[in-house]
Amino acid sequence: MRPRVVLGVSGGIAAYKACELLRRFTESGHDVTVVPTAAALEFVGAPTWAALSGKPVSTDVWASVHEVPHVRIGQQADLVVVAPATADVMAKAAHGLADDLLTNTLLTARCPVVFAPAMHTEMWEHPATQANVATLRERGAVVIEPAEGRLTGKDTGKGRLPEPAEIFETSVQVLARGVGSADLAGRHVLVSAGGTREYLDPVRFLGNRSSGLQGYALARAAAARGARVTLVAANVTLPDPAGVRVVRVETTNELREAVLAAAPEADAVVMAAAPADFRPTTTSEAKIKKASDGSAPAVHLEQNPDILAEISHERHRDDQVVVGFAAETGDDTGSVLELGRAKLARKGCDLLVVNDVSGGAVFGAEDNAAVILSASGDAVEVERASKTTVAHAIWDQVVRRFVM
Repeated sequence: MRPRVVLGVSGGIAAYKACELLRRFTESGHDVTVVPTAAALEFVGAPTWAALSGKPVSTDVWASVHEVPHVRIGQQADLVVVAPATADVMAKAAHGLADDLLTNTLLTARCPVVFAPAMHTEMWEHPATQANVATLRERGAVVIEPAEGRLTGKDTGKGRLPEPAEIFETSVQVLARGVGSADLAGRHVLVSAGGTREYLDPVRFLGNRSSGLQGYALARAAAARGARVTLVAANVTLPDPAGVRVVRVETTNELREAVLAAAPEADAVVMAAAPADFRPTTTSEAKIKKASDGSAPAVHLEQNPDILAEISHERHRDDQVVVGFAAETGDDTGSVLELGRAKLARKGCDLLVVNDVSGGAVFGAEDNAAVILSASGDAVEVERASKTTVAHAIWDQVVRRFVM
């Protein structure tokens, strides 16, 4: 049976974006029932929703009364997604008010519920809205943090609806995990992703092959599990995950500064980025030219700070969970796992995700395999799967340490 999704659409200018979200659900095989509010139909008409979903659309409880839609739709749903979710709809949901088909559906649903808020910054930041959001999260709903950017008119700020593709990714993860998936609700997590660059001159740099895909998968997975997420991204061009605050950096020192700024209030820090181990001792202000005699310039290097070891050994909170990554190939000094265990002890983190990157494996790939080592000596093997699956396996281990 196809998963049954209710797409609730409330009355905001971002309602037009829900059309793309609806198409993503239907094209991926979901059975979607659109339940707009009356205000939403002022922005996008019922014929559009009916045409895209292949089903009739109603906003009130009086249509097809014999089928009891105000109860049946919520009871039969596998997932409810409200996008955009206005301050009004979230307030009604938080206080159990039910004056139309959507709010009745929210009251009767026993499946996971995702809210994707969209409103002006002042409305999002108002204490009443923040209290309502907190209430919904306490009850197990996933409320995605709105994005920052251009709002209605000339306004800019936090309150923009995240991109439909990212709302879809979050929603399918919530659907896959089912009721109780928001086990990171109330937690703030910090994730780093990508690879740093150390400049030789204005156009050349030392870098590595990290794509940032695993770090972004970790950020998306944490948001889908209800966490407030800060993502420090080093030279990554991927779209911002829905509900995630992204801090962009280039060099290892910039990565260190951003991580140290956010780490003190984080419940968990997951260092999935690949910082450069070395940087040039000097950087030329002008592009380095080829020598006429064919000789190459000498490049002198110095070590970069060890960010993972620093945050592991100098924690601001005793209950903080720190996760590191190790990309290993194995050599004469030890196997991939032996080198990983040595790194775990040396860095002082709680968990170390070890990847065998022999032959360039993992970098830029959509899938991954890993072994999650713990400071207590446990080892959890994650067989090759999507990086999203690997991300959830890592968060499962983090959540275990929160409740220990």
